[in-house]
Amino acid sequence: MLFTDRADAGHRLAEALQHLRGEEPIVLGLPRGGVPVAFHVARALHAPLDVIVVRKLGVPYQRELGFGAIGEGGVRVISDDIVRRGRLEQADLASVEHAEAAELARQAERFRAGRPRLDLAGRTAIVVDDGIATGATAAAACEVVRAHGAARVVLAVPVAPPDAAERLRASTDEFVCLSTPFAFSAVGEWYRDFSQTPDDEVVSLLAQAAAGPGPTAPTSSATLSDGADGADGRDVQEELMIDAAGVRLTGDLTVPAGARAVVMFAHGSGSSRRSPRNRRVATALNEAGLGTLLFDLLTPAEEANRANVFDIETLADRLTDATGWLRGRVAGPIGYFGASTGAAAALRAAASPDADIGAVVSRGGRPDLAGPLLPGVQAPTLLIVGGNDPQVLDLNREAEAALRCETRLEIVPGATHLFEEHGALQQVADLARDWFIRHLVTQA
Repeated sequence: MLFTDRADAGHRLAEALQHLRGEEPIVLGLPRGGVPVAFHVARALHAPLDVIVVRKLGVPYQRELGFGAIGEGGVRVISDDIVRRGRLEQADLASVEHAEAAELARQAERFRAGRPRLDLAGRTAIVVDDGIATGATAAAACEVVRAHGAARVVLAVPVAPPDAAERLRASTDEFVCLSTPFAFSAVGEWYRDFSQTPDDEVVSLLAQAAAGPGPTAPTSSATLSDGADGADGRDVQEELMIDAAGVRLTGDLTVPAGARAVVMFAHGSGSSRRSPRNRRVATALNEAGLGTLLFDLLTPAEEANRANVFDIETLADRLTDATGWLRGRVAGPIGYFGASTGAAAALRAAASPDADIGAVVSRGGRPDLAGPLLPGVQAPTLLIVGGNDPQVLDLNREAEAALRCETRLEIVPGATHLFEEHGALQQVADLARDWFIRHLVTQA
């Protein structure tokens, strides 16, 4: 099982933990990478989120071997057996513990920003990490959580090696793991995006969770008109179900306060609404005051058949229906951002005579798959292609000639098809942002 990023892992893990929702659990993320996973688990379960700060106590001169762990509130979990067999001196143990206690206090203060630690007494605690390597830190965290008085301790992770999974299953009340691959060498190999989680992201996610559970039902309505956003004047963020062409599709709607337009994302083959590339562009649009809707054009069952991702007619029909659905929830211009085959679906949908789309941006798109419908596109269209993506570049040059609307082809020097080179995706985000602001906001 391959995860797009930690958000994707959190959503999938939350589905496997729904049976705990009635127990009113507390979700605890292991810093740093476990917190982004735990954030989405907590939101899905409507549960409070906290960080579980644990420091392993390593044997002097052999730090990879732990003789215990410490947690907040003076909790100490010590292995007397390792202390005895290692003939460890109390002075050495005290020195290690003193240093780790100082680092624990620093991390706890940094991550919580002054908020008190959640009381675990008598509660079901779900300890979440982004994956297990040896399991030593996770096991220590579970022991610390139990020492804090939790009535039930559940360890939940997206991926772990089989041997570690067996050990952890025996030492917790419940162990939930989505994947235990035999060919396991590192947690990061099971993620498309396993970039480091900085302290600031941990702080931000914990602050968001502390501010409230966030939107939980797909029934609220966002209204965009004359600079208004949600009915209560605040940002709107929600996961929702979209009725489109006879199927129900999952989407993530974000509407910043004051947003005057929304951009719908159509992802490419082999991707999803959780694509880290599309989400990075969406974040740039949100920061510029534009709303975004990222959603899956295919159901999970349909995605299993790769032929479906090239059924541009069906994808375009669903995008058109989803656009009509969105117009019933928001007022204001709507734009399309399409990647790869999703760009073809966006262009085909925009070519409909009554489409009324304000602007289209294609990233590494396959406009050739929209075929003879390209001349019917009326929305101003920006084609963004990597300079080192020659085949797709040729296809976009042909599309530029075929389009009759305002059109511009932007080539990102040195970039390949996925814009993975340093700074390439940021250029895509900047170009898309400027295009949408010009055509959706300033000309609205």
